[in-house]
Amino acid sequence: MTGTPPRTHSTAPAAQPDSGGLFARSAVFAHRHRWTALVLWAVVLAGIWAAASSAGDRYRDDYSIPGTETQRTVELLEEHGSGQGGGSLEIVLHDPDGLRGKTVRQAVGAMEAKVAGLPAVDEVRGAFADPSSLSPDGTTAFATVTLDRPAEEMEVSDTRRILDTARTAAGDGVRVELGGEAAGELAADSGGAAEGAGILAALVILVFMFGTVVAAGLPVITALFAVGTTLGAIVLVSHLFTVATWAPYVMMLVGLGVGIDYALLVFARYRTELTSGAETAEAARRALQTAGRTVAVAGCTVIIALLGLVALGLGALRGAALAVALTILVTMLASLTLLPALLAVFGKRFERQFRARAAKRAERGKSEEGAGWRRLGAAVQRRPVAVLVLAVVALGALAAPMLGMRLGFADAGNDPQGSTSREAYDRLADGFGPGVNGPLVIAVAPPEDGDVRAAARSLTTALRDTPGIAGSSGVIPTGDGEAATVLAYPKTAPQDEATTDLVHQLREEVLPGLSERTGADYLLGGATASVIDYSDTVAARMPLFVAIVVGLSMLLLAAVFRSLLIPLKAALLNLLSIGAALGAITLVFQNGWLGEQAGPIEAYLPVMIFAIVFGLSMDYEVFLLSRMREEWLRTGDHTAAVREGLARTGAVVTAAGAIMIVVFGSFFLSDDRMLRQFGFGLAVAIFMDAVVIRCLLVPAVLRLLGPRAWWLPRPVERILPRLDID
Repeated sequence: MTGTPPRTHSTAPAAQPDSGGLFARSAVFAHRHRWTALVLWAVVLAGIWAAASSAGDRYRDDYSIPGTETQRTVELLEEHGSGQGGGSLEIVLHDPDGLRGKTVRQAVGAMEAKVAGLPAVDEVRGAFADPSSLSPDGTTAFATVTLDRPAEEMEVSDTRRILDTARTAAGDGVRVELGGEAAGELAADSGGAAEGAGILAALVILVFMFGTVVAAGLPVITALFAVGTTLGAIVLVSHLFTVATWAPYVMMLVGLGVGIDYALLVFARYRTELTSGAETAEAARRALQTAGRTVAVAGCTVIIALLGLVALGLGALRGAALAVALTILVTMLASLTLLPALLAVFGKRFERQFRARAAKRAERGKSEEGAGWRRLGAAVQRRPVAVLVLAVVALGALAAPMLGMRLGFADAGNDPQGSTSREAYDRLADGFGPGVNGPLVIAVAPPEDGDVRAAARSLTTALRDTPGIAGSSGVIPTGDGEAATVLAYPKTAPQDEATTDLVHQLREEVLPGLSERTGADYLLGGATASVIDYSDTVAARMPLFVAIVVGLSMLLLAAVFRSLLIPLKAALLNLLSIGAALGAITLVFQNGWLGEQAGPIEAYLPVMIFAIVFGLSMDYEVFLLSRMREEWLRTGDHTAAVREGLARTGAVVTAAGAIMIVVFGSFFLSDDRMLRQFGFGLAVAIFMDAVVIRCLLVPAVLRLLGPRAWWLPRPVERILPRLDID
C-alpha cells in the first residue's frame, strides 16, 4: 500500500524542512530585510492607487449571452435603427387628485422637453402622448426616456441629472419618481458599514485568541493591505475585462475574510514555534515552511475553483471571477511576504508575551492546548457511524430546499424603501398592474411580402387572446420603418414564476404558430426575457462547471496528499456543505424567512458561491489534513494521527471559521439584496464547513477509512506529480 510510513516509537518532533525551500527563503528574506519588504508593499499600494485614480474605473454589468433570443432581438432592433435596442428610464408621475388638469399637462410637457435635451437621452415618449401611459383612474402616468446607450453604461451623474430635471414638474400634489435599471444605481449601497462591522468583529476574535491587540492587528493589517492593493488593481483591470459593478464588493467581502484567515494560519503556527522554544527568525522560517505551504496550496484551490467560472462563458461573471481570483493571489502573497516582515518587527515582543502566557498556563495547571479537541476527536472516533449519519441527515435536510431554487435577478421591487426606483416601481404596479414593470419586447422582422405593420397588428391580436397577457402597446416602427416592435405586458410581476412560464409559452407555442401564418419572424426580448435567458443558461452550464472545479481540485489534493480517497471524501463533503448553504439561501431569500422579501435568487449567485465556498472549504481541508498527515508520517498510527491533527488545528480552524462568518455575515446588514444573499450564503457555508464538516464528519470518515485513507495505486503514484506541503 503506497503511502504507509515507516513505524517509529520516537516522540521527538518531526524534522523540519531544510532551509532551502521557497517559503523558508521567503521568511528569511522578509526577516532580514523587513523594512525593505514593508516599504515595497507601501510603494506598490500607493503606485497602484495613483494609476487607478488617474484611469478611473469602467465597471459595467453585461448579462448579454451571444446566441440567445434576447440578444438576437437587440441585434435586430439595432440593425433597423430602433431605440428599443438601448436602455430606458421611466419618469413616473402620481397625483391622488388626478393628472388630467391642463396646468399639470403643461408643466409635464415643459419638463419632458428639458429632459429630451439632456446628455445620454435619445428621445422622450411623453406621458400623455399615448392613452396607455395613463392609468385607468387617471392618478398615475409615465413618460419613457429612451437612452442612447445600454442602461449598464449610464453614468450615475447623468441619471441623477435626469431625475433632478424630471422633478421640476413636481408640486401641487404631483410627485415625480424615476424608474428603470439605471435609476436603481442611485440607491446602490457601498457596503462600507458592513465591512467595518466585520473587521471589528474579526479583531475581537483575534484578541481573544492571541491575548494582545498588536498580535490581533497583524492579520487584519495584512488583509487590508492585500485588499487595498487588489481593489486598485481591479480598477485598472476593468479597462481590459468586463467587471460587474458588484464585483468590488464581493472581492472585498472575500478578500477580508480570506486575507485574515491566511495570515491567521501562518501566525498561529508562528506562535506555536515560539512557545516551543524557537527564536523569532527560526519560528518565522518554520511557520512559512509549514503553514505557508498550506496557505499556498489552499489558495491555489480557491483560484482553480474561481477560474472554473470562465468555462461558463458568461460575460461579467468572468470578470468577477478574475477579480476575486486576483484577490486570493494577492492575499496569499501578503501572507507569505508582508506578514513575515511584520513578525520580524514585533517578533521579540511576541516572544516574551507568548512564552509568558504559556508559562502562566502551565503554572496554573491548565490542560495542554488542544486537549478539548483531542477529547472531541476521541468521542467521534468511538461512534463514527452515528456521527456520520446524524450530520449527513441534518445537512441533507437543510440542502433539500435547493432543489426548488428559482434563479433570476433583483429588480426595483427589491430596492430599499424610499428610493426613487422603488417608489416608481410601486406606483407603476399600483396604477397599471405588476406586469408594467417588466414589459416583453417583441420584435417583428420584415416578412417576405414587406408588410411589417400587418404582421405586427396580427401580433397584437394574438397577444389579446393569450392567457397571462394584460395588454400590449401599439405598433412601434423602427427607425428605418422596415421592422417593428410591440410591447407586451404580463399580468404578473417580472420576478413571478408565472412570467417565466409565459415567456416560454410565447416563444415555444404562440410566436412560432403566428410566424407560420404571417411569414414574419418574431423575436421576444427585453429585460425580463434577458433575465430568463441568463438563468436558463446558468442552469444548463452548471454541471460542466461543477465537473471542472471538482475534477481539478481533486487532482490537486491527490498530488498533495498522495491519496485517492482523501480527495473524493473532500469533494463529497464540500458539496454537502455548499448544498446546505444554497438550501438556507432558498429558505430565507426565496421563501421569505427571517423577514426577507420573497423573490428569486440572483442568477449568478449559486455558481459564485459554489466556486468561492468549494475553494475555501479546501483551505480548511488542506490545513487540517496536512497536520493529520504530518502525524501519520511521523508515527504510523492512523487513529492517533486523526486525533492529534484535530487537537493541533481545531482551535485555529474554528477561529478562522468564526472570522469568516462574522466578516461574511456582516454583509447581511447591507441594504443591497445581492450583498445580503452573498454574505448570508457564505457565512452559512463556512459555519457548516468549519464546525460540522471539519470537526465531526472528517474525523468520523477518516476513522472508518482507517489507513486506506492514504492509499494511492502505484501506477497513479508514478504518473501523478508530487506537491509536498509537509
